[in-house]
Amino acid sequence: MSKQSGRSSVISMSVGVGLAVGLYGTSFGALATAAGLSVWQAQVLSLLMFSGGSQFAVIGVIAASGPIGVVPAIISAWLLGIRNGFYALRLNSVLHVTGVMKLLAAQLTTDESNAGSASQDNEKNSKLGFWLTGASVFVFWNLFTLLGALLGSVMNDPAVWGLDAAAAAAFLGLVWPRLKHLQSNLTAVIAVILTLALVPILPSGIPVIVGAPIAVGLIYLLRRTSLEKYLRGDHHG
Repeated sequence: MSKQSGRSSVISMSVGVGLAVGLYGTSFGALATAAGLSVWQAQVLSLLMFSGGSQFAVIGVIAASGPIGVVPAIISAWLLGIRNGFYALRLNSVLHVTGVMKLLAAQLTTDESNAGSASQDNEKNSKLGFWLTGASVFVFWNLFTLLGALLGSVMNDPAVWGLDAAAAAAFLGLVWPRLKHLQSNLTAVIAVILTLALVPILPSGIPVIVGAPIAVGLIYLLRRTSLEKYLRGDHHG
């Protein structure tokens, strides 16, 4: 693949993911106003918090508990945002940014921007994938948050419009190309099984935070056994 075609591929991927995730922002804006937030409050959440899962956690708790749910809402949002800190550990060695640019990178660190970076096959495109995906998601998420907040109760059920699956579909599209080897495939399968098993037990958003690290840990332990050559793809029959 030429450098130009590789760059074009990153750009089209980034914009496509940004648009898909941004559409889901419409449902956030509508649900935020339905939960009692004003249009500007919903917009500020998207601009400053900029974390879909955390934002939905906030409005979900507030909608169920009212003003007394502010503290639990903040705690829920913080727990869901912890994963971004783990993304930062990887991205720090890829982006090599300091000062103001590091603050900007922190703001744009999301599931999608991290996956957009990790899905590239060289460092240059990895950096480009992060910045373009992060910026694209930020712009579209905030534009559609405003649209959803203005529409209000007209779109208060995202499932009716199919928007509840937009973000998940976009993220799956980013991760799918990385599932090329037994190790990555097995990690994904174990993470999905654990997450689904924990859904009835733990609050919304928490199962994936718990399931994914356990899956990675199990694969790490398996790599320390005689199965390592199979997981790494070194076994040729």
